[in-house]
Amino acid sequence: MEGDFLPFFADHMEAIPLYEALETRIFAEIPDVTVKGSKTQLSFYNRHLFACASFARVRKKKDCPPVYIVVTIGLNRRLDSPRIDVATEPYPGRWTHHLLLSDVSEIDGELMDWIREAAAFAAAKR
Repeated sequence: MEGDFLPFFADHMEAIPLYEALETRIFAEIPDVTVKGSKTQLSFYNRHLFACASFARVRKKKDCPPVYIVVTIGLNRRLDSPRIDVATEPYPGRWTHHLLLSDVSEIDGELMDWIREAAAFAAAKR
């Protein structure tokens, strides 16, 4: 795991392997990535922010698995997938998508395609 992100995981230590699997795939598949950590999220950047991991509430607590992370990506289009928990358009042509992941198997080709698309979208911004 890059950086000292233990404060982020203070109440979610069991989610570290899930995050590490995500981080490993991102670093392996997307060039020139850096990660910045805060108390509320771990943010992935190229030229700009393109994805983050958090414990944001995107479902009611009773509908959340015991171990999870929320991956957030920004795209220039709305994704139409049952995997998306929340999609918002904060301004025209910018869609923010939140996906709750509870198993390493969910860090699959489809998710990585979306993350690569988000990285390309972020890199193209002025």
